[in-house]
Amino acid sequence: MSKNNKSVVWLIITVVWMTVIFCFSAQPADVSTDTSLHVGMAIGHMIVPGFSEMPKEEQMDYAEKIEFPVRKMAHATEYAILGCLLTNLCLSLTMKKAYMWSWLMGSAYAATDEFHQLFVPGRSGQMTDVMLDSVGCLVGCLLTCLILHLVKNMHLSKPAKL
Repeated sequence: MSKNNKSVVWLIITVVWMTVIFCFSAQPADVSTDTSLHVGMAIGHMIVPGFSEMPKEEQMDYAEKIEFPVRKMAHATEYAILGCLLTNLCLSLTMKKAYMWSWLMGSAYAATDEFHQLFVPGRSGQMTDVMLDSVGCLVGCLLTCLILHLVKNMHLSKPAKL
């Protein structure tokens, strides 16, 4: 695949992922809360012994207790993925300091995303979420850097074929 084609592919995937983030942020607060509670219930079924046999009220109490960490992990995870995508996009364009630009773009998107939430019913823009998203993006950028470094070193350390 040519360099231009790779850049276009990374750009498309990145824009699609940014659209996914935007759509989650556009959900009204009650819809977002329901999603988080469903995830909390699924986590309960996976990791809490006997969760299925618990009364529904206890199951819901568990889901409500972990709703906040579920939301924050979702923030960090979606932006870690964005950081990975932005880093690959920047590297495909051979930008100098690609990792820094990737993190800055991801952080800027996080800020605009929180601003967008100011206009969504029941939602609010939180500076703490911008910081959490930025850290998630940084983790994604660094993880991509580490993986690419390891792949490059594995490639260079292969013995020559005779």
